[in-house]
Amino acid sequence: MAETEAPGLHVIVGQEIRTPAGDLIGVFLHEAIPPGLSPAEAVAAVHAQGGLVGIAHPFDRFRGSVGKGDAGALDALAASVDWIETWNARLMVGDGNGRAAALAARLGVPGVAVSDAHTTMEVGIASTIMRGDPSTPAGLRAALAGTLELVIGRASAYVRLITPAAMLIQRARGRGRVRPPVGA
Repeated sequence: MAETEAPGLHVIVGQEIRTPAGDLIGVFLHEAIPPGLSPAEAVAAVHAQGGLVGIAHPFDRFRGSVGKGDAGALDALAASVDWIETWNARLMVGDGNGRAAALAARLGVPGVAVSDAHTTMEVGIASTIMRGDPSTPAGLRAALAGTLELVIGRASAYVRLITPAAMLIQRARGRGRVRPPVGA
């Protein structure tokens, strides 16, 4: 996967990895990570490729979020990732962003702000400004360890209302959420 570069701006291409417990984000991947792995297996698969991995919207009540499960398992997972989304612009209800920021601070994991853009109208609503050159895994890891500036904003309610229709279309195309096996 490639990165697009402009002076001072880096767009890092990644993959939303769907696990039975919730979503992760992998970057600098050479091969796609298959859906359905446990979170720990997905983190290991990303790291095995030399990539970096973060927890997406850990406490969003309405989407695949690893924070919905066992708190001990979440702490162990969070300690093994490279960042945690501490501000997600699509999270509209509840204190999920605050809880994510508290989790990241408690565990000493860098927190990032993301647009989580599902439409072009959402691109850039939230972002993370970092110092250094995040165009390589080592550069991104070093930038995450430095001072981060989180630019926060929220997606409009209008855009959020469109999402359920888009999800139904994706399910009809066979791209639905990965569910844990019955009894798991």
